[in-house]
Amino acid sequence: MKKKSKARFYGVDFLVFITIGMLYLIPFIFILMTAAKTPEAAGQFRFSFPEEPQLFRNLGEVLQFGNYRMLLALFNSSVITAGSIVLTIVCAALVAVVLQRRNDRLGTVVSALMLAGLILPPAVVPTIFVFRALGLYKTLLSMILVNTALNMPFAILVMRSFMGTIPRELDEATVVDGASPLQVFGKVLLPLLKPAIVTVIVTSTVNIFNDFVGPLYFLPGTKKVTAPLTLFSFVSQFGSQWNLVFADVVVVALLPLIVFIFFQKQLVSGLVSGAIKG
Repeated sequence: MKKKSKARFYGVDFLVFITIGMLYLIPFIFILMTAAKTPEAAGQFRFSFPEEPQLFRNLGEVLQFGNYRMLLALFNSSVITAGSIVLTIVCAALVAVVLQRRNDRLGTVVSALMLAGLILPPAVVPTIFVFRALGLYKTLLSMILVNTALNMPFAILVMRSFMGTIPRELDEATVVDGASPLQVFGKVLLPLLKPAIVTVIVTSTVNIFNDFVGPLYFLPGTKKVTAPLTLFSFVSQFGSQWNLVFADVVVVALLPLIVFIFFQKQLVSGLVSGAIKG
């Protein structure tokens, strides 16, 4: 009976794994197949293999379109992503350390305000007015500041949860040895937050690099175009090149996919470690 129950258990797991895997793989397969088709075949939106595969040709057209505007867009998106992640990690780590180490009413209020950022929608129009007054509108710095503000609540939540696994005695011992608060943070606490930092890096990279709405509001025009906004290049009112649209999707999704593949183990570790140890 035990062997039969184990066989059923593994059989159910296998079926669940195959089902979930197909749900995630089928969209990717459809995108790749459509990106490799001719314009006429891609416009039919059929789940079929291309009769005349031309994936690399379509990718080349996407990269060369508009005097290599895709390369500029990838550069802008990379700058925005890197700047936002660095600023988010530094600010979120500092806030997480303070909130976790002090148990008073002020810390509770600040925690509530930070967690409210996960629920409340961003105020786009007032933010645009503020950036215009500061002379930052339509600049990459404005987009970095917006992404930092939007990603900080989740980053603080992850880092604060992981911070609870670090004993307070370690802080006190370092202070007794003559270290300043900044030295305690930079040389002791920040290295120990590595799993949480990797989690924030992976999730923020995917969200920021693939952000479509933010650059549409804060970076209008073609000079500061980002990778997701290049999809407009191949879609029009009277005709769309769907093979190039899906090829563009392949190019845009490549970097976040690579980051996720290389850091998926650290991502899972950072998400569950705080819950398990805390």
